Amino acid sequence: MLLFSVLTAAIAPGLALLTYFYLKDRYDAEPHHIVIRMFFFGMLTVFPIMIIQRGLELWLGHNPYLHAGLISAGVEEVIKWLVMFHFIFHHTEFDEPYDGILYAVAISLGFATVENVLYSWAGNASFGLMLFRALLPVSGHAMFGVIMGYYTGRAKFSDSQKLRNKFLAMSLTLPIFWHAIYDIVLNKGGGWYWSIVPIMVILWYGGMGKVYRANNRSPFRFVKREEEVNL
Repeated sequence: MLLFSVLTAAIAPGLALLTYFYLKDRYDAEPHHIVIRMFFFGMLTVFPIMIIQRGLELWLGHNPYLHAGLISAGVEEVIKWLVMFHFIFHHTEFDEPYDGILYAVAISLGFATVENVLYSWAGNASFGLMLFRALLPVSGHAMFGVIMGYYTGRAKFSDSQKLRNKFLAMSLTLPIFWHAIYDIVLNKGGGWYWSIVPIMVILWYGGMGKVYRANNRSPFRFVKREEEVNL
């Protein structure tokens, strides 16, 4: 019974956020099986990420800034970006800018869900820990996914190779940057915890703006409006 409760509480935030972003697709809903597949791929990234991070920790030691920028943010976002680029970027179902956000969020939340299960179990699944992880780490990974997906979507539908390369670079570097800032603040501890609140506000405000702009760039928005007029 305890195991079921822990698993339910650990998995629920990721699934709730994934559902939220799925429903934010205003014009052309993605096939469920592809979204679930990306979520599953995200879950699988936990294991290579853990191995690489452990190797880097043994090699580089535990400098908090190096850990936040390279070992944590760098490794996690690079692996998620590689999954995004190799498994979905060239897929035919990636046919509007918002799809980048949805698929990147699915990958990020797949990773965050498994990480949440592991941390919750190791932390004896206290209510405070579960609430903390739902509001911060899981939500944070979703926002890093929004940033990655937004710029991946810009790259996918860019007219020039130069712009495509620029946006692809941004789709990797900006999630790493914000993830590193997030980890540095949390690792400081003490009164620094309160600093995470404005960071999360900035991430969510910026993330929702990206969701809005990505939807407005959809080539299907005109089809939707024509259908509404015809009705």
